[in-house]
Amino acid sequence: MKINHCESIATARRFGSIQHRRPVRHVVKPLPLLSVDNESRFAAIVENSDDAIISKTLNGIITSWNSGAETIFGYTAKEMIGQSMLRLFPIERQEEEYQILDRIMAGEKVEHFETERICKDGTLIMVSVSISPVRDVTGRIIGAAKIARDITESNRLEAAAEQFRSLVNSSDDAIITKTLNGRVNSWNKAAQTMFGYSAEEMIGQPMLRLFPKECIEEENFILGKILRGEKVDHFETVRNCKDGAQIHISASISPIRDRQGRIIGASTIARDITQVRRQQEQLEHLAHFDGLTDLPNRLLMSDRLRQAMALTKRTNQELAVLYLDLDGFKFINDTHGHAVGDALLVALSKRIAGKLRDADTLARIGGDEFVAVLVDVRQGDKLKRVINRILRACAEPVVIDGKCMEVSASIGVTTYPHDDVDEDQLLRHADLAMYEAKQSGKNRYTTFDAFRDAEGKSRHQYVRRLAQALQDNELVLHYQPKVNMRSGAVVGVEALIRWQHPDRGLLPPGLFLPMIEGHALNEEIGLWVIGEVLAQMSSWRQQGLPMPVSLNLAPNQLQDDHFPQVLAGLLARYPQIDPGDLELEILETSAARDIDAISRVMQACSKIGVQFSIDDFGTGYSSLTYLKRLPAKLLKVDQSFVRDMLCDQEDMAIVRGVIGLAAAFQRKVIAEGVETMEHGEKLLQMGCELAQGYGISRPMPAAELPDWVANWCSQPRWVCPQWDD
Repeated sequence: MKINHCESIATARRFGSIQHRRPVRHVVKPLPLLSVDNESRFAAIVENSDDAIISKTLNGIITSWNSGAETIFGYTAKEMIGQSMLRLFPIERQEEEYQILDRIMAGEKVEHFETERICKDGTLIMVSVSISPVRDVTGRIIGAAKIARDITESNRLEAAAEQFRSLVNSSDDAIITKTLNGRVNSWNKAAQTMFGYSAEEMIGQPMLRLFPKECIEEENFILGKILRGEKVDHFETVRNCKDGAQIHISASISPIRDRQGRIIGASTIARDITQVRRQQEQLEHLAHFDGLTDLPNRLLMSDRLRQAMALTKRTNQELAVLYLDLDGFKFINDTHGHAVGDALLVALSKRIAGKLRDADTLARIGGDEFVAVLVDVRQGDKLKRVINRILRACAEPVVIDGKCMEVSASIGVTTYPHDDVDEDQLLRHADLAMYEAKQSGKNRYTTFDAFRDAEGKSRHQYVRRLAQALQDNELVLHYQPKVNMRSGAVVGVEALIRWQHPDRGLLPPGLFLPMIEGHALNEEIGLWVIGEVLAQMSSWRQQGLPMPVSLNLAPNQLQDDHFPQVLAGLLARYPQIDPGDLELEILETSAARDIDAISRVMQACSKIGVQFSIDDFGTGYSSLTYLKRLPAKLLKVDQSFVRDMLCDQEDMAIVRGVIGLAAAFQRKVIAEGVETMEHGEKLLQMGCELAQGYGISRPMPAAELPDWVANWCSQPRWVCPQWDD
């Protein structure tokens, strides 16, 4: 049955008012009869609607098709009028048409249901549809009128928005947005967990509610950056929680812009780093202070001495270094036991510290040896009085467990810049003077004679002899395997230099490298090591044994901007070697010298593909800043802590702290000094799988490594741990 023009107008009358705003609501109700002018006007409205307005017969044949339908589905009215409505239906949806027609013929309206339809180009779209019966003047149902709206994009946007909301609320980081006047306008679940305030308590409130008084100025700094369109990345600060506690956070803050690009607010992503900070502070304290006396240890003392020397140069003052060793302490320790000996050391350290000023530093550097750094002193009576007070304090009896203990002290003294050398040499000179005091009768002090040049001449001769050793091929490399204890895999080797001395035999590096520290020969030997390592890696690869190798860099090389270029040239000689198999180890204490220069050199080397690790981690001045700025993938726990961790709780705490920091900063960690199966078991329990040490293998010549790798297998109790989960 065809519908004439009048029937089309009647159909249009029955569409009722159409709501074009979202959410989609189509209101379809009968209209009163219209005048001819009104009918024309309404027909124009239908034709110009953005929604598809379609009429069809009771057998589903299309009788009218407006421009909105053409836009949505791609078919023209000419192509669709007289065609079956099923042309728009996916096969699996065609049953809908029969259900709809059944309801229409029953006089029902089908309102606001979502379904799928096919466009002319084959695209599948989502539509929201309302369908009403069309009646003739007698009220008889003669067809159906349909209003359809394309909701594909709105559904996609809503799904994306829902996904984003879910992501925000499932994030472990606090995600907060605020207006330019600092008021919170969104607050996720992690923010509630982190700060204790609910979204209801915070939305509309000033962000300053979280700021401690001393941090309020930060808001102006942050706002200034945001208004300039800049981000604030990884900003570490302190914030208040609802319960009054303060937490350390790392925050990244970005501008929020509207569609016109105007900045209308800021978003903050914050992470609670309180636990990491506490671990860091604990680790730094353990690494910098003596566990028995809580005095600065050798490392911290060296740092303070270096700073004091720089200040002395600038202010034209003098400082004194006192090297103190107790006379008779070993006898007391052996006779009365370590507990009494420790109590004596604690008592004497307090006495000595009491004779110094706040600006001075007293450090315990091992056993019964102490070093005092006295700033702003003058040679003469004042310095002598201080030294004599220390000698008297050490000689006074100490009562422990009702027993009277008596010792004395021998002190070596040197002054700077009268003794114009570096900090290591100052300590060595003070140490030499202390031995002279002991040889002279003990309970006294001796001043180092800075004008003696015997040691300088000796060093010059030593450097010349070592240079000759390099030329004569007396220097050799041994390699110590590094393994994954759990899997049994050999993950690499560390190259270790040795001196095959013709008279003294095979010498470890500690017996000859310290004498050339700071000398150009040290860097020359460092380059020789890199060249030898690359040649050996190439040889192993030809034998079917590709092996990553790590080696130590000389500290000065880390500050040489030309070093990356030199390294690239050495690597170019061996194109078959993957640069990622070469790992350069830097001492943690070296990284503290010039973090900017060292970071710059490391970044340049990393671009070549070379890997980095931080050696002896835990012994120096590590901080969150160094871990973030230095591109080192691996932290090496110093062997001095690993070796004694089974019997020393402080060493155990340091090892656990280093492993925790490595995990927090997503770094790998390897333990040096694994000497027993028990060491490996304890490390595995703490989450450290990589290790090296005498319990795995001693360093060996390169020729022995292939056989060792072929025969190596991990400890059964490492591969199949016996401890309780």
